[in-house]
Amino acid sequence: MGKAIICGSCVVDLPCLNVRLGSTIGRDQTLPIDPIELSSGGITCNTGIALQRLGVSSQALTLTGADVWGQYIRQTLVDAGVGTDLLCTHPHAPTSAVVVLIDEDGSRSFLAPAVKTATKFLDANFVRAQRTHLEEADYFILGYYGRMPLLEPELPSLLAEIQGYGCRTAMDSASDGGDPVRLSKILPYLDIYVPSQVEASQQTKLRDPAKMIEWFRQYNNYGILGVKLGERGAILHTPEDGFIIVSACPPSTPIVDTTGAGDCFMAGLIAGLDRGLTAKEAGKWAAAAGALAITARGGHQGVTSVAKLQSLL
Repeated sequence: MGKAIICGSCVVDLPCLNVRLGSTIGRDQTLPIDPIELSSGGITCNTGIALQRLGVSSQALTLTGADVWGQYIRQTLVDAGVGTDLLCTHPHAPTSAVVVLIDEDGSRSFLAPAVKTATKFLDANFVRAQRTHLEEADYFILGYYGRMPLLEPELPSLLAEIQGYGCRTAMDSASDGGDPVRLSKILPYLDIYVPSQVEASQQTKLRDPAKMIEWFRQYNNYGILGVKLGERGAILHTPEDGFIIVSACPPSTPIVDTTGAGDCFMAGLIAGLDRGLTAKEAGKWAAAAGALAITARGGHQGVTSVAKLQSLL
């Protein structure tokens, strides 16, 4: 069993299902929705819990607030078997809690805090303090690029150090894509980078996914690079195999919530690689994990076991 450290975003999601996103919400209205069930989210929770369920030992490396939301995240991770020794409490910044408005087709919008939440205080010194754990890890997974203001300027040197420990590095992006110039300096130190088509388009200013990957490849000559295409699957690229078309894996039950699909795609990809699968076969695991994610409410509840993933495949 491989070991992964997942660093970055952790939030409490308050999913509101069957919200008509195309309709204007006026004053003094009561809008009927499904009962609200709390869910932990962000890459540390979604990818971490999905990886744990897919056979990769996971630890969360991040910050929460000293509040009830932080306690909820910690307990959720503990219940899922994800290590919390590296989960620290910030003395005054709050945990991020996000209202997720979900339409009946699974599309979503977010109501997010406007204040600086705990994970915004993540920096390179915080990560470097865990060197002993990083030296023992097989994977270091980071997210989301574009949302880590203190950490991102130091990522090239930090990721180079982590790779020097023999740990493979991976990163995911936020929806706005982040700064492309800074990304070009980070890419040389990533073993795995597969953003969404929207994120990749904003980063490269290109429309063709293959061209986007070629843009990434000019800064990275060894890693697994790619672009997630949503319901159309994904495209991966390795120097050995060239372009790899990853077909979408149709979910076995209706779509409920698309939140966390990209995080679970990452978990499936790394879990497949950890089992010694080729990039092509690991890509199938990634697609299946993403398909499972969207069949349940929340960002990771749909990914329950390797057996369920293999059954879907």
